[in-house]
Amino acid sequence: MSEKLFATNSVRPRPCSLVTSVMLVLISVMIVRDILVRRWSGAPPTPSDTTQQSR
Repeated sequence: MSEKLFATNSVRPRPCSLVTSVMLVLISVMIVRDILVRRWSGAPPTPSDTTQQSR
């Protein structure tokens, strides 16, 4: 019986692992792109909505 389960389970791992790998690569590229855009963009950081208290 374990041989039958192994045979049916061995059909899916390759497509699933391929999809997982592609998703990880895409997420990594998006994160690196976001970091690079934030570092070298000419726009100043957005001011916070809170007001500063005078000292």
